[in-house]
Amino acid sequence: IRCWSNIPFITVPLSRAHGKPFAHRSELKHAKRIVVKLGSAVVTRGDECGLALGRLASIVEQVSMLQNQGREMMIVTSGAVAFGKQRLRHEILLSQSVRQALHSGQSQLNDMAIPVLEARACAAAGQSGLMALYEAMFTQYSICAAQILVTNLDFHDEQKRRNLNGTLHELLRMNIVPIINTNDAVVPPPEPNSDLQGVNVISVKDNDSLAARLAVEMKTDLLIVLSDVEGLFDSPPGSDDAKLIDIFYPGDQQSVTFGTKSRVGMGGMEAKVKAALWALQGGTSVVIANGTHPKISGHVITDIVEGKKVGTFFSEVKPAGPTVEQQAEMARAGGRTLAALQPEQRAEIIYRLADLLTDQREEILLANKKDLEEAENKGRLALPLLKRLSLSTSKLNSLAIGLRQIAASSQDSVGRVIRRTRIAKDLDLEQVTVPIGVLLVIFESRPDCLPQVSALAIASGNGLLLKGGKEAAHSNQILHHLTQEALSIHGVRDAVQLVNTREEVEDLCRLDKLIDLIIPRGSSQLVRNIQKAAKGIPVMGHSEGICHVYVDTDASVEKVTRIIRDSKCEYPAACNALETLLIHRDLLRTPLFDQIIDMLRVEQVKIHAGPKFASYLTFSPSEVKSLRTEYGDLECCIEVVDSVQEAVEHIHKYGSSHTDVIITENEKTAELFLQHVDSACVFWNASTRFSDGYRFGLGAEVGISTSRIHARGPVGIEGLLTTKWLLRGDNHVVSDFSEHGSMKYLHESLPLPQRNAN
Repeated sequence: IRCWSNIPFITVPLSRAHGKPFAHRSELKHAKRIVVKLGSAVVTRGDECGLALGRLASIVEQVSMLQNQGREMMIVTSGAVAFGKQRLRHEILLSQSVRQALHSGQSQLNDMAIPVLEARACAAAGQSGLMALYEAMFTQYSICAAQILVTNLDFHDEQKRRNLNGTLHELLRMNIVPIINTNDAVVPPPEPNSDLQGVNVISVKDNDSLAARLAVEMKTDLLIVLSDVEGLFDSPPGSDDAKLIDIFYPGDQQSVTFGTKSRVGMGGMEAKVKAALWALQGGTSVVIANGTHPKISGHVITDIVEGKKVGTFFSEVKPAGPTVEQQAEMARAGGRTLAALQPEQRAEIIYRLADLLTDQREEILLANKKDLEEAENKGRLALPLLKRLSLSTSKLNSLAIGLRQIAASSQDSVGRVIRRTRIAKDLDLEQVTVPIGVLLVIFESRPDCLPQVSALAIASGNGLLLKGGKEAAHSNQILHHLTQEALSIHGVRDAVQLVNTREEVEDLCRLDKLIDLIIPRGSSQLVRNIQKAAKGIPVMGHSEGICHVYVDTDASVEKVTRIIRDSKCEYPAACNALETLLIHRDLLRTPLFDQIIDMLRVEQVKIHAGPKFASYLTFSPSEVKSLRTEYGDLECCIEVVDSVQEAVEHIHKYGSSHTDVIITENEKTAELFLQHVDSACVFWNASTRFSDGYRFGLGAEVGISTSRIHARGPVGIEGLLTTKWLLRGDNHVVSDFSEHGSMKYLHESLPLPQRNAN
């Protein structure tokens, strides 16, 4: 039952059948009925005379896509005045040119003046053309559109309002997209915002208020307001300290300073916010976003409906903790304090964390047991991921040992001088190591990653944002609590933050002003998605771990089966596990080859035959679908090569530049392989599984990088540092070093300070 007051301006209904607005962006994908409001700045060109046809076509495409998904779409549009102004100007110029050509001659055509065009006349001339344009565009997607023109009076009269409601419902039932606009041909001149002093009353005076009123009237799930700004800022956009507000809550108006309205249209941002709050209070979720930016306008509507972090989302539910933006700022401030500590103090924090991992072992394993039980009950994790999720006493002990190793080796990591140069007399230059800044580490099903990465961030003085998978929520929570407990001994608790909000990974990757480096730890699909989503933030990592072992003709029989078994079977889900076994052709049908096959069968490794290997066999295993496959399980591909050079070429063509191994007793062949294989890790007579930060003596790793710049291979403390230059002078200026200046460059290398031997 809808209850309304009898005052001239419609009030918020006392009860709504469709319930409360969505509390979180992630719920917007469930929106069934959606109103899209197109502001004048979105629909019109920059010269305010004519329509932005490309932008409008993109919006129609997105609306059509959502309509064809089974949603009920409505558009509240501006643009009739601008379209009419274009038509009337053209008609006036044509008329004047004809008259002047007849009476005054061609020479006076350039002196013609365009009279000021009255807005209502422009609207009357433009409404039909605007609707014809919408109809033509929607027809391309087999969708019918219908025009509805309204005024404020249509909402005051109860019968007219019922008629409007019935018409809209009937159009939606027939899968028709209503195109709604204020009837600007007959509306009175715009009035001040006196009727928008609160959120309890609203009248139709512009398309913002029309969209809000329509959304409430039609019990709409979502109202999308597109303008020419990214959303709502805490101060006027363009000012130095202006920050985009991700989520706006009722009552936050006091913290916002409004600027001027957009270049066209009747409503400014203040009117949009008041209309949005009115709609929110009426039960409709609202997002205000930019519909003019060329990089996002082509998918802004669909992104909003998918729950992506676009524009400003209006919500009545405030989260219990800080936003992810606030967490990133806290991590940066905490990281700077952490970097300013003495090396012994940072080491003390890591030692304390190592002690907590063993002291609180029972609580950690209990939390991990909850994660394992939930994952098994829901059946959402494959066996390799379940193995990664599992913690044990031995794993925690190994973690603690690795953390103590990090603490011991981190004494002179930050602030270490790596180069000293005397530029000139009394002008000395130093290059010193400094933290990168704020790291975002995203990891799946590996709670042991949290203390490892935290220790490396602490040792290198970096702020840290952690985003773990929900399958490890209980484990991550207690491990993060212990990390903050360790950080508290020197007052830097905020330096490591665990993101617990419903942030999508893609949204986190857009925080380029807050995050300096992204490190993904998980499946190849996760890494690829992050590399694709990252906007202006470097990503360190590898998308795949396609590791090779090449068995040469001079391989030792005793070494071959041990190395292959360890590389494939010790932990098949690891990124450094063997995936493709390359065998020299001369070894086929030899006892050594038979031993390899027998061992793999005993270990229950499923074999896939490469094309050349299959050609040598009468009855071969299933032929591999792709030589670029990371199995992550007890499976591998076997392929045949004619020489070490062909093995190198195969690795370059099908590998992922992760870890590759040669087994041979021929030192010359081994060195050729070591020098020519272009991978992050290249081994001789050793298992691929040695490609690990702990086994390299780094204490732990944040990941294994296959990048060509900065860090490569297992990344420890050194990979989380960059450098800065310190120049100490005494009244030096560049002009003193000119041709006729008094000083000369020396560029002398100076000895480095003695490193801490401990």
